[in-house]
Amino acid sequence: MADKGMIGQAHDRLEGALKVTGSAKYAGEYDADDLLFGYVVNSTMTRGKIKSINVDEIKALPGIVEIITHENRPSTAWFDFKYADMDAPPGTVFKPLKDKEIRYDGQPIAVIVADSFEMARFAAKKIKVEYEKEAFETDLHSQIDQSREPKKGLASLLKPPPPKPKGDFEKAYQNSFVKNDSTFSHGTEHHNPMEMFATTVLYLGKDKLKIYDKTQGTINSQMYVANVFGLKMKNVEVVAPFVGGAFGSGLRPQHQLFMAVMASLHLKRNVRVTLDRSQMYMIGHRPPTVQHTKFGADKDGKVNAIFHEATGETSQFEDYVEIVVNWANMLYPADNTLLKHKIVPLDVYSPLDMRAPGGSTGMHAVEVSMDELAYQLKMDPVEFRLKNYSEIDKSSDKEFSSKELKECYLRGAKQFGWEKRDPEPRSMKRGNKLVGYGMATGMWDANRILGRAEAILNKTGTVDLKSAVTDIGVGTYTVMTQIAAAELGLKIEEVQFNYGSSAMPFAPIQGGSFTTATIGSAVKVACDELKKKIFKAAKKLPESSFSNVKFDEVTFENGFVLLKNNKDIKFSLKKIAEASEKPIKTKNSSMPNPLTYGKKARAVHSAVFVEVEVDEELGVIEIKRALTAVAAGQIINPKTAESQVLGGMIWGISKALHEETILDHQFGKYMNKNLAEYHIPVHADIHDLQVLFVHEEDKFVNDLGIKGVGEIGGVGMPPAITNAVFHATGKRIYNLPIHFDELI
Repeated sequence: MADKGMIGQAHDRLEGALKVTGSAKYAGEYDADDLLFGYVVNSTMTRGKIKSINVDEIKALPGIVEIITHENRPSTAWFDFKYADMDAPPGTVFKPLKDKEIRYDGQPIAVIVADSFEMARFAAKKIKVEYEKEAFETDLHSQIDQSREPKKGLASLLKPPPPKPKGDFEKAYQNSFVKNDSTFSHGTEHHNPMEMFATTVLYLGKDKLKIYDKTQGTINSQMYVANVFGLKMKNVEVVAPFVGGAFGSGLRPQHQLFMAVMASLHLKRNVRVTLDRSQMYMIGHRPPTVQHTKFGADKDGKVNAIFHEATGETSQFEDYVEIVVNWANMLYPADNTLLKHKIVPLDVYSPLDMRAPGGSTGMHAVEVSMDELAYQLKMDPVEFRLKNYSEIDKSSDKEFSSKELKECYLRGAKQFGWEKRDPEPRSMKRGNKLVGYGMATGMWDANRILGRAEAILNKTGTVDLKSAVTDIGVGTYTVMTQIAAAELGLKIEEVQFNYGSSAMPFAPIQGGSFTTATIGSAVKVACDELKKKIFKAAKKLPESSFSNVKFDEVTFENGFVLLKNNKDIKFSLKKIAEASEKPIKTKNSSMPNPLTYGKKARAVHSAVFVEVEVDEELGVIEIKRALTAVAAGQIINPKTAESQVLGGMIWGISKALHEETILDHQFGKYMNKNLAEYHIPVHADIHDLQVLFVHEEDKFVNDLGIKGVGEIGGVGMPPAITNAVFHATGKRIYNLPIHFDELI
């Protein structure tokens, strides 16, 4: 049996020292001879046409090599990008520099290539563009009557539409003992990872490229480049070993990748294109969304009617959707439901997945609505949720593969001290501060998809693993190494996990909290197959004692293959590798069984508890402490998993109280495109945060029992904070982020 002790152990990140010492190289830091620098020029209007771009004056500047616009853009082999991007929503993917049409403010209209970044940026500020302006519309609220059903496409597989109505919602709602009718909204949020988007393209001759890209999917970027520019896949290698934060922003190929590759192929030179901080606000965002809920419950506290409608923003050319309204009936078993999700096309760039897309939006409305019903019933919010607890996903009538949410409620409440809460709003004070306790449920999908991995036994007895997967800072490198070490009975330093290159075995984009389950399963399969090959090679050794031994009679421990019932009979992996004429290796795929995987509902759950203080005179909100209890299957590395949940909790605080991009609808422009005015939490905003993992056995989701934790930390925080603010102040706030003036 493999050494499973490696699983569940807290390990420091293996790449941690490289990152904290600055030795880790990111996409915009790779050296290259004769490197040129590109700077993207963005439109300064929202909708219309380019009448002229005057580049003559700029071409004369020293150091300027080329200026590419829609007028002189080199041809591309396939300018329909539709299937060149794994994460593209239905519609027509935006094509940079396609024509003179301006579709949104900040649209890239040129790339200036120079012998220095500073010169390219200087020239970009000097370029003169004349526009023909057209009417535009960027206000979701004023256009909400123009909403429509989204088109369906491949994205619907991972983002299914709302389930069909059940029962008779209107009748059940009207006959409910208690009911709520609430409208929620949240503003636009933009990605602001530490590492801004950059691409360094090395031109290797004969249209061969090596590309260092900021991406969450090396193979996705490889497919994009090969398909758009008519190159052979094998001639395009995309590398991304270190990614300085992404969480959705790097799922789709961004404009700088297109610009850098186009310039490199055109000039047959090495080219780097980097976006600055303000340009990060032009590449995608969490869409503003308006939600309407109507929940009803009987006098015993059973929820019997659920209505949840969401209307979100999208662009004029793509139908971006999120899973916003599907959650309530997955958690609470009402027999009468009506769930709707619509979109409003506006003159903005397509929204983009942002950590827990749809979940952090929808769960806010669901859990605040549940809190409202609990107060009307004069029932403790935890007790109310336990009253409506179910082991069945009522929306699909499927049993959950595992669900320890009840234990999350009970253990979380006990550790937090929920019993100290006085249920009466505005009843708890600390000096001039109103004190509030709030709680909410969190939920996220537990999925896995196709992934591949290669395992190779070296002559030294160590093992190399390979996968194209990226590590966006979540600990993937470390966790995959742990899984392989556990399966092979090796020390963690005896396994080398190689990743982050499209030349390696297939890995999907890293997102959706499915990476560890997907690639971890592939690593396990590869290690299992490698063990069989190692055992087969051991049987062929001249002095082998395994000639009449079956595979299930041996185990792998401490670098040896041993007989289970007599561990003195053993052979070292090093000896087996040295004796083998051919390298011992295997490349394997792993994916869920399509015949059985859909038979059960699969989810990770959490219970979130928050204490806030609200200044009675100023309305300033402070999160004093928060606890998230999580049931997420087998936790491979508690340290990296806790870090992920804590990061999600901080992001939840940010969503509830800080983050918001302000769009001036008179001009169709975002007004706070910088980190001075786009507010995010700082150290002074973050106090006592705790994570509690509740053990959960689940071999249905995958053989390792893994459920992802990347998103679950953020989905329950905004409603828990909002509910705590209500308990503290007696005021229900439905708009996020919460502005302090609403509490004065």
